Amino acid sequence: MQIYFSFTRLWAIVLKEFTQMKRDRVTFGMMIGLPLLQLILFGFAINTDPKKLPTAYVAADSSAFTRDFTVALQNSRYFDLLTTIHSQKEAEDQLARGNIQFIIYIPQHFTEKLIHQNNPEILIEADATDPAATGNAIDAVTQINQLLYNKYNGILSYLNRPDAPVNLIVQPKYNPARITQYNIVPGLLGVVLTMTMIVITSLAITRERERGTMESLLAMPVRPIEVMLGKLIPYILVGYIQIILILFFAHDLFKVPINGSIILLLFACLPFIAANLAVGLMFSTFAKNQLQAMQLSFFFFLPSILLSGFMFPFRGMPEWAQVIGNALPLTHFLVIVRGILLKGNGLEAILPAIYAILLFLFVVLILGIKRYRQTLD
Repeated sequence: MQIYFSFTRLWAIVLKEFTQMKRDRVTFGMMIGLPLLQLILFGFAINTDPKKLPTAYVAADSSAFTRDFTVALQNSRYFDLLTTIHSQKEAEDQLARGNIQFIIYIPQHFTEKLIHQNNPEILIEADATDPAATGNAIDAVTQINQLLYNKYNGILSYLNRPDAPVNLIVQPKYNPARITQYNIVPGLLGVVLTMTMIVITSLAITRERERGTMESLLAMPVRPIEVMLGKLIPYILVGYIQIILILFFAHDLFKVPINGSIILLLFACLPFIAANLAVGLMFSTFAKNQLQAMQLSFFFFLPSILLSGFMFPFRGMPEWAQVIGNALPLTHFLVIVRGILLKGNGLEAILPAIYAILLFLFVVLILGIKRYRQTLD
């Protein structure tokens, strides 16, 4: 009599799968590591209401009101007031570089105008390239102004009137209308390059190893650095084709402004493309097959997209997450592409971000060459 179902055969297949899973350590690590990584990143690192935003506080007038205003800003926890910036010009330069999020400027004769009922102004300039990072903080300033108005209402009798004694002027710079596409679409340039460059390169090496063509490559009289550069250069050209297409549709379809030099942007893209290709090449030395190469690529891509400031405000993350984010090339490339397109930044303003990407490229290339030599052996 034929048995159509056997628990013994079923158990044998189950044991076989567990054995295979044990041998494929990369896949097993991804099954455990990815859920934990997502849990940690979404649970701790993602914050849509950032606090302690770096703020240049430039006060040309000092009085009891301005001191109370300063204390109220600090107590709101939205602003981290920097005392090292002393002029509005210096503050605007730091705002363009992305080093600060706000400039709060109190002009001269502020208190005198307040006493004489002349409605003095407080100027607030915000880096609105990421609208999600500034909205709640600007609302907090408006509430602070109202609270101070209520405090001084009993002291200065003329303040008993419906209009506030101080006029807050808020200037969202670089994206006055706070259009989300102006922030997302330029960032997509870096995200697309990160995803495609790493995946394509990691698969290129592992594909040759699976098809048996790696032996022919190893038999050739070439050095590891020559093989790596030969693998990278064609995909650099592919990366530039992607850049041109994305910029074309960003400007024509989504109306993203291009305030800076396109030539400078294309120049700044080269180290970023090379860094991602180097990561893919390094992953290919660890992966035994194309599936593992894809898994390693995704393991790198997930933190890049979550910790770079593309989806969520970078300054809203805890310090340990910002440290990890600053080690990723996408974080610095977003500063470059948004700075050039939206702010019109020049070479001097983006040089720190380029240096950070070049450092990452150097470290990854060293690791990749070392691993490639071990693969040759």
